[in-house]
Amino acid sequence: MSGTATTPKPVKVQIEAGIAWVTLNRPEKRNAMNPALNAEMIKVLDEIEEDDSAQVLVLTGAGDAFSAGMDLKEYFRETDKAPTGVQIRVRRDANQWQWKRLMTYSKPTIAMVNGWCFGGAFTPLVACDLAIADEKAQFGLSEINWGIPPGSVVSRALAATIGQRNALHYIMTGEPFDGKRAAEMGLVNRAVPAAQLRDEVLKLADVLKAKNPVVLRAAKIGFKMAREMPWELAEDYLYAKLEQSQFLDTERGREAGLNQFLDKKSFRPGLSTYERDSK
Repeated sequence: MSGTATTPKPVKVQIEAGIAWVTLNRPEKRNAMNPALNAEMIKVLDEIEEDDSAQVLVLTGAGDAFSAGMDLKEYFRETDKAPTGVQIRVRRDANQWQWKRLMTYSKPTIAMVNGWCFGGAFTPLVACDLAIADEKAQFGLSEINWGIPPGSVVSRALAATIGQRNALHYIMTGEPFDGKRAAEMGLVNRAVPAAQLRDEVLKLADVLKAKNPVVLRAAKIGFKMAREMPWELAEDYLYAKLEQSQFLDTERGREAGLNQFLDKKSFRPGLSTYERDSK
């Protein structure tokens, strides 16, 4: 997580009570994502994935922004003048963490949208499994206003979360919208006052921490992969994920859950989680 005495780290990480708080750390640029930040995020995701003390990842931004999108100067203008190989690497790094890794990350992920979320920031926002926003956070796809369509897979991210009419309205007009509107459209799970944002994220993270991690991983990746498959292929794939999770699950959650529900009558699956063996 590189940085020097004069240059702050582009990404800050704090692991506390099972939650890895990952903060994009360029507040003076509203956490616009430059090549250095993108390269650092790849390392951060690798490190957190290998750290058993981190059960849930929360992605947020320093200061008053989640992220203003891609850094226009460093990511575009300076990269446009670089050798082709550099351009390829810079784009690869951005896509590697912003959607390829986050979309199927092995641990549950929550986007905590604490302020501005524009342009390219929609990609990691949607790639996170769940999202909670400040109700006054500002969202926008302003690319149309300065002569380009949304880049990379931003439009694909919108297609995966909000309906065509809403997506095209904001893509074609460039109009901003707030956290409440983002929640109404399903871009985020819910929006809350800024003072409650961290507490709401903590509550959600605690719920996820209580789940069987093997089954949770299989459930979320199964959903994300199967939604693009024909029904017949999805059926086969999801049964395979079910069997894979049973093979990998050392706490034998399915057996424990059935025993506690059918034999011991000690829990109701629609209202609680089976009692997990902490061993």
